[in-house]
Amino acid sequence: MKQKAAYFGVFTALALIFSYVETLIPVNFGIPGAKLGLANLIIVIFLYKTNWREALLLSVVRIVLSGFIFGNLFAILYSLAGGILSLAVMALLQKSGKFSVIGVSIAGGASHNVGQLIVAMIVVETYQVGYYLPVLLVAGVITGALIGIISSQVLVRIRDIHLGQSK
Repeated sequence: MKQKAAYFGVFTALALIFSYVETLIPVNFGIPGAKLGLANLIIVIFLYKTNWREALLLSVVRIVLSGFIFGNLFAILYSLAGGILSLAVMALLQKSGKFSVIGVSIAGGASHNVGQLIVAMIVVETYQVGYYLPVLLVAGVITGALIGIISSQVLVRIRDIHLGQSK
């Protein structure tokens, strides 16, 4: 149990560090809120090394903490919507066993942007922000693929580390 808590702490710290690093990268996709999603690398790895419940807890903890540290309440709201939808999609695809880590991550990246877009439509009370959907889907696929490629390589290298899988 102590080892599991220690791993959770390490992965939380890594996710927060990646969130911070992302704030330092001056990437502008031309769409408000669009980012690389570096912290999702940690979430994908944790999903594959533990289970969806623990990955969900890590994702929510990371989003809330990074929102308070680097963002604001709206950042937390948008990120929670995207993060929860993304994790749900990734967990379902992973459980099916029909998708690679890269495929799971791509679906997660695209669904993360869809979740954020849904919240944006509710917050601004217009469906016109939906016009961003094609660009957001392309961005989610590209960043999801990059995160998936890196995640799959990390998972190969840490395959002997067990975090108390309970699938």
